[in-house]
Amino acid sequence: MCRLLGVVTPAPIPLAAALDDLAAPFTDLSREHRDGWGIAAWPGQGAGPRILKDTNSAAGDRRWDEALTGTRIDAALLHLRLASPDLPVVPGNTHPFTAGTLSFAHNGYFSPYDALDGLIDADLLAGAAGSTDSERFFLRVLTLLRDEDPVDALAHAAADIRARAASFASLNCLLLTEQALYAYSDEDPDSEVSRRRGPDFFRLRYRADGDRVVVASSGVPQPDADWSVLPYRQVLEISRADLRVSVHAGRSPV
Repeated sequence: MCRLLGVVTPAPIPLAAALDDLAAPFTDLSREHRDGWGIAAWPGQGAGPRILKDTNSAAGDRRWDEALTGTRIDAALLHLRLASPDLPVVPGNTHPFTAGTLSFAHNGYFSPYDALDGLIDADLLAGAAGSTDSERFFLRVLTLLRDEDPVDALAHAAADIRARAASFASLNCLLLTEQALYAYSDEDPDSEVSRRRGPDFFRLRYRADGDRVVVASSGVPQPDADWSVLPYRQVLEISRADLRVSVHAGRSPV
C-alpha cells in the first residue's frame, strides 16, 4: 500500500513551506512505504508540472530532501510507494503517472491488474510505462477524460473497477490538472488489508487553511477539529485559481 499527500497554495512557494508541519511526518511514513517516491510539482500557472521520482525510500534520500526544499510550487501531488509483492520496484511502476499536464497517484490495489484493459483506449494502453493496476486506473481515467470532466471520470473509473475486478482494497487517488487537484476515496472494508490495518487506514482527509488546502492519507497528524473526512465514493475538488473546495458525488454507471 502507499501514502498520498496533495497541496494547493495561492502563489508559488517552496514545497517544504507549503507542506509545513506535514513534511516531516509524511517523510517518516516512507520508512514503511519505502519502495519509491514521486512528486508532481507545478511551479505556477502558465508552466507545466515538474515530475520527480526515485525507487529509493524517501527517508534519507538526498533527492527527496532537495525536492522539498528546492522546488517552488502552487500545487503538488506526493506519493510514497509500498509495492505489492508481485510488482517490481522499477521506475515505470513509480507514481505519479503522467500524461501531458495530468498527474495521477493511487493508494491501494485491485486484482487482476489488467481488469480494465478492455475499457482503455488502445493508444493509451500501448503507451503504458509499467505493469501496475494503478497505472491501468490512470489510463482508464484518461480514456474517460476524452468525453467526461475529471469529477465524473474518476467516479466512473472507480465504478468500473468495482464492477470488473475480482477484488480491491482501496481506490484512493489524486489527480492533478492545470485547473484543480482532485481526490477520490473508496475502500473494501472486507479486504485483507482493511481488516488488518483497521478502519482508519484508507481514510482521506482534507484541511483548508488561509494560505493552503491539503489532502492526505492517514498516518500524518490529523486532529479532528482541523480536518474533514472525504466520504467514500465522493470526489474532492480544490480549485487552483482560488482554493475553493467542493465535494461531488460524480456520475458513474454503477
